Amino acid sequence: MSLRVALLNAAHDGSRTARNFQREIDAALTEFDAVDGDLPGGFDFDGIVVTGSRSSVYWEEPWIDGLVEYVAAAAERDVPILGVCFGHQVVAEALGGTVEGMGEYEIGYRTVSRTTEDALFTGIDRDFTVFTTHSDAVTALPPGADLLAENDYGVHAFKKGSAYGVQFHPEYDTETAEHITNSKDALSDERKAEVLGGINAENFEAACEAKRLFDNFLALADGARDLQVASDD
Repeated sequence: MSLRVALLNAAHDGSRTARNFQREIDAALTEFDAVDGDLPGGFDFDGIVVTGSRSSVYWEEPWIDGLVEYVAAAAERDVPILGVCFGHQVVAEALGGTVEGMGEYEIGYRTVSRTTEDALFTGIDRDFTVFTTHSDAVTALPPGADLLAENDYGVHAFKKGSAYGVQFHPEYDTETAEHITNSKDALSDERKAEVLGGINAENFEAACEAKRLFDNFLALADGARDLQVASDD
């Protein structure tokens, strides 16, 4: 039986983000347009994935408040959750962490280092390549959360219970990386050219290692489902 996963799409580009996650997540995905306030009516899913966004989690917008509240309620029910970039920050906010603006961008293919062993990172080297693009960061982990990965820009992965957040973008292909880089009006032409120059086959292939975390997350969700079924028998 295929796993049922809710994709809470917080992106303002809609289809590109959905396509990337549909390609990487081998499960029965049900997409919800979180920006429109479209959220699941309950928690009858084996897992929840929250996408990236151009928005900041600390903006006072009703759809963001609703998304944070839903994620907090799902975490209370031990539904496995994976937040990516903005989604990572949503999970942190929902569980009592702190998200703040960085005053600068981290963007491009970068190295991130694991700080400990965790099933989400099975098969991924301690130092691994990822594509990053963010100007907000988790500056304080939720109480009781475990730091899983970091670099010189700070927290890049954490978990609390069944909820995970990753700041980087394991779902990106090179077309998305180029599109996002070109859309950053705050970057100088020189900085854009530097980032675009690094979007190549070699770096993309290296970053594909981090895509394993999607299968790892599904394995965790499958294990949680089996435990739930056993407890119901």
